[in-house]
Amino acid sequence: MSVVQAGSTPYRAASRERTTSRERATPRERVAPVGRAELLTRLDQVLRTRGRALLTGPAGIGKTEVAQAAADQAACGRGETVLWLAPQPADRDMAGAAAAALIASVPAAALDGLPEPQRAAVAVLCREATAPETGWDPVALRLGIARILRTLAERGPALLVVDDVQRIDAESADLLRFAFHLAPPTLRVLAVETPDPYADGASCTLWVPSEADVLLVPPLQADEIAELLVHHRLPSRMAGRIHRTSGGNPRLALAVGRSLADARTPVHHAEALPLSGRARDLARRMLAPATPDVRATLLLAALALRPTAALIRRAGRPTAEAELAAAERAGLISVTEDGTVAFTAGLLPSTLVHDTCWTERSAGHAALARVVDDPVEAVRHRALATDVPDEDLAGEVTTAAETARRRGNSALAAELALLAAESTPVRLGERRIARLVDAAEEAARAARADLAMRAAADLLARDAAPADRVRARLAVLDTAGQGLTDLDELYVHAMEDSDGDPRLRAGVLLRLAVKYVLADGDPVRSRAAAVESAALATSVDDRHTAAKALTVQARMDRALGSPDAERTLAEARALEMTDRPLGVRNAAQILTIRHALFDDRLTEARDQLNALLPLVERRGPVEDAIELLNTLSQVEARRGQCPAALAHAHRSLALTLEAGLSPGPAWYHLALAETAGGSFARAAGYARRSVRASEEEGDHVFLSRSLYALGRVQLVTGDVASALETLRRVQEAEKAQCAVDPSMVRWHEELAEALLANDARDEAEALLADVGPVAERLGRTTVLLGFDRAYALCLAAGGKTDEAVALLAETADRFAAHGLVLEQGRCLIALSRVERRRRRRSAAQQALHAAAAVFERAGAVPWLALTAENPSYAEPAPGAAPAGNAALSRLTEAELHLARLVGEGASNQEAAARLYLSVKTVEARLTRIYQKLDVRSRAQLATVLNQGAGS
Repeated sequence: MSVVQAGSTPYRAASRERTTSRERATPRERVAPVGRAELLTRLDQVLRTRGRALLTGPAGIGKTEVAQAAADQAACGRGETVLWLAPQPADRDMAGAAAAALIASVPAAALDGLPEPQRAAVAVLCREATAPETGWDPVALRLGIARILRTLAERGPALLVVDDVQRIDAESADLLRFAFHLAPPTLRVLAVETPDPYADGASCTLWVPSEADVLLVPPLQADEIAELLVHHRLPSRMAGRIHRTSGGNPRLALAVGRSLADARTPVHHAEALPLSGRARDLARRMLAPATPDVRATLLLAALALRPTAALIRRAGRPTAEAELAAAERAGLISVTEDGTVAFTAGLLPSTLVHDTCWTERSAGHAALARVVDDPVEAVRHRALATDVPDEDLAGEVTTAAETARRRGNSALAAELALLAAESTPVRLGERRIARLVDAAEEAARAARADLAMRAAADLLARDAAPADRVRARLAVLDTAGQGLTDLDELYVHAMEDSDGDPRLRAGVLLRLAVKYVLADGDPVRSRAAAVESAALATSVDDRHTAAKALTVQARMDRALGSPDAERTLAEARALEMTDRPLGVRNAAQILTIRHALFDDRLTEARDQLNALLPLVERRGPVEDAIELLNTLSQVEARRGQCPAALAHAHRSLALTLEAGLSPGPAWYHLALAETAGGSFARAAGYARRSVRASEEEGDHVFLSRSLYALGRVQLVTGDVASALETLRRVQEAEKAQCAVDPSMVRWHEELAEALLANDARDEAEALLADVGPVAERLGRTTVLLGFDRAYALCLAAGGKTDEAVALLAETADRFAAHGLVLEQGRCLIALSRVERRRRRRSAAQQALHAAAAVFERAGAVPWLALTAENPSYAEPAPGAAPAGNAALSRLTEAELHLARLVGEGASNQEAAARLYLSVKTVEARLTRIYQKLDVRSRAQLATVLNQGAGS
């Protein structure tokens, strides 16, 4: 392999492993850039079949990263020669610059093995190209470049990557086009182009367009932006908002992410994203090539509520269609068939507005107010076109806000409510304060944290009554999502201002009850606050607040193992008011469904969710829909409806990121769904993301749940050491939170199995003995079944295989009776392994086949693969001599099983987990295997096994 770089931009993938020795270059797995695996696969296919490809897209979209990954794959994965040409901006006007850079960069090592005459001719050409004393002969230069490329390609497949092809001078482009025409098929060419949509004529390419497949590099999706942030160790909890701001452009997303990371104080969920000079500068660079006419048209699009080409034309831009088309070619906007305009990144319109003077903005709003069809939008533009408070105008905006609310457009209603308050004259102070309170509460209903914060900040700067200050602060708290850690000041002032007002104090205590459990991990204190809130609300006949407080109390009662949980929940349901706007967060209705989930009354839970979800989607806030989808995903996963669970979880994540909420809870539920029916690897990835987001938010509840999801996947996939570490963290967290009920996060059975796999059977049995009576006292029947499965494995590890088999078979049947088919299949896998230990091959295969059938019906793809990979399929018949050389015949069947696992790279702990043995047993058995085969290392063992397989 040889790697060549031309120009001043290094080939970064090669620079990490610079070598020209074919012996040192070994194929290895290459990792695609975040979100680009499918594109990279398609690009590789195009290069192999067509030999020519052009990557195109707007600046910052990640074209060079994809090209680098393709070059890395070719050089390190297949041993091909890679040349990298990266012209600089100044090269565009320098005749022959790119051709000279390509020729001069070919090192002698890249031509090893050539016949001496041919090598000498190329060397002379390279010297003449770098120091032309008498000028170049164009014909000779054409032939020389063709000879170099042909020579390299004749030594084997070669890839030439030309980054920023639009910077190549015309003379070099002509020379390269001729050389490519004469080059053999083994020379593949990949060009990377950032087109200039405002330039006259076609952009400069290196070949006729029909000869190359043009691949557009698309923006990243919201979930991929989250992965990108995690990859660069940047805050991921605001991935949805960063995606909207960046439009999926990786360069913009990283700039905004670094702004978050560099902020002097943590950025709260309710605050606007800090946009550093770097982020603004990137947006300005994207907008800079636009002509003044295009920029004026884009400004109107940025100011309009629903921009269309027709609207912008009527507002005074007669050539709007042509200007929008140019902006679309530049990747700044997209225009649908009906003329609707959407910016590709939220940072672009905000930067346009930010950099435009007030006079131009005012004129734009005034022009739009004259031509919009909707009177609500006309009032909005009229209000934004003036900075002079006007009570008549404020009244019109208030009426428009009510109209938007009736239409179901809560976000617009919140914006107009705040605009009405800001349009109110200062002399009408009390009216302005009342409108600010209404605006804050409207923003809370719309989940618009930014508007709630603006309204509250304006109100708190004025001489408002304590009750108004409390209501504004509560509105901000209601939009905070998971991010309750840094809001202590709001709670303190709300408590002070609510003194003497039982109704307001009940509302503040209700929010404190939520904060105590989420941010502080203290369910005892949360329950106390909920009890006090319910009592105060009841005293003033505030049934709505009392119902929510009792619901929080019931949640804490369940976690703390109190037998009063169901009675308290029934009281909350009796108080819930059906005449209020639909809302399920912290409501008795949803908690009732979750209790059914915890108790594995899954059909009941599913039916209630399916009846409630359409209503919430039509009339409820997005956070309610997310809550229901998450719960429905859990229910379907437990029921063994794996494709449905995945669909609900993905939909929840999409809504979460679109709404700009912290993705931690959605990632947790997606990890559970992926564990059931997707991929163990993806499940672990989502669980890790959820852990990180929950740590960033200071959310103790979802941190424990995410760690449980991660530890479960680690255990199932054989990474028992990591599983033990992760699940011990869950144990410590649950203990710190005084959690008692084992049905809410079912980590006990997983930790017991991890302890068992790590040769801590006594500790595993002690854990089950401690929690078993609690589960029995609370009537958690299906939890006890999970304990039975773990205890059966303890029996097997202790040599009581007959008892273990009987208990596993009975437990599998009981899981099936409860409709928990995945748990049934997991029991059957354990049964198969124990039967194999008893050398009952037929019974082991029968149990394994039954598990496979269960998983196949459920669509449990990763579990089905687990049964297919089980070593029992490849076992020799009992009593038969193992295939291969005579040395292997000295091993018993059990020893051969272990030898094969270790030879494939399994650690002692992983082998113990797969075979359900203790680590000490594995170590002792492995010592006997080494003695019988006369080997001293795992590498030697693998060699003996490979020889046996090949003989």
